[in-house]
Amino acid sequence: MQPFIYSAHPARVIFGSGTLARLPAEVERLGLERVLVLSTPQQEAEAGALAGRIGTRAAGVFAGATMHTPVGVTEAAMRHVAAERIDGLVAVGGGSTTGLAKAIALRTDLPQIVAPTTYAGSEMTPILGETQGGVKTTQKSPRVLPEVVIYDVDLTLSLPPHLSAVSGMNAIAHAVEALYAQDRNPIIAMMAAEGIRALARALPRIVETPHDAEARSDALYGAWLCGTCLGAVGMALHHKLCHTLGGAFDLPHAETHTAVLPHATAYNAPAAPEAMGAIAEALGAAEAAPGLYDLAARLGAPLALRDLGMPESGIEAAADSAMKNPYWNPRPLDRTALRDLIARAYAGEPPRA
Repeated sequence: MQPFIYSAHPARVIFGSGTLARLPAEVERLGLERVLVLSTPQQEAEAGALAGRIGTRAAGVFAGATMHTPVGVTEAAMRHVAAERIDGLVAVGGGSTTGLAKAIALRTDLPQIVAPTTYAGSEMTPILGETQGGVKTTQKSPRVLPEVVIYDVDLTLSLPPHLSAVSGMNAIAHAVEALYAQDRNPIIAMMAAEGIRALARALPRIVETPHDAEARSDALYGAWLCGTCLGAVGMALHHKLCHTLGGAFDLPHAETHTAVLPHATAYNAPAAPEAMGAIAEALGAAEAAPGLYDLAARLGAPLALRDLGMPESGIEAAADSAMKNPYWNPRPLDRTALRDLIARAYAGEPPRA
């Protein structure tokens, strides 16, 4: 066996059905007295109900979270934190809300309790991506790690099938890149394969029967594993490219990951045959990249970046941007091949190595 280094991040994970009922006890366990509940505008009612459940230890709701974590939104939230003397954060929602909680924690080191309602997985990572002036920058810091993550399967039962599909594909992307990461290790490889397997099994069932509690449980379990992979090892071309596209063209996060993933996987396939074999086996497919494309198509997920609002003129600009600030990838970056990758993802064509 090859030598490896495995670093585990401290986290308290509560998983099951009805586990959100434990939130008040977790707030009390952390000694918090003035908790701010965070959400998107669309989930403000749920956030208000959650504040009511917390009781006198809740100091209000900030329902301004939005995708790509704009710095301006974080600054507005920070003013609220200061004015209300907030000593802890509760985030309910997907990656947008978790991202806002992390951005506040980075600046204040306030403790966080996160209750995910999607399969984004960012709650398990020390990674924060923030957007300012159309540019998304990413950094790692242990300060942004939540102290407690409450996975309640019941919170995902109302997630629409379309959002479930793209959120699940986004989670799968974390595990795919973990399998060929520069600092990959056997522990994360096992978790990545199991995460892909669980999501590939669950997502088609969720699309067909959205209230299938067993499928929802499998998907949330897979998302937790994939998120743990994202937090434990480095990522490569796929995540870099999605951050570039999302920040530059304000594209929806999970949908962008869904459209790009088969093509980034195909690009790296010649340089990572062992990882490709593990991905294909977990998907139950003959090949990794076509298997990911076929899964997305089966789920009715978007396959073309043009359908997400990316202009055709952005292909060249995205290729140039992705070539900047060199980063590790199993296959060296070639601008011509990278431009072709983006063009196929733009058009929604099948992936090609």
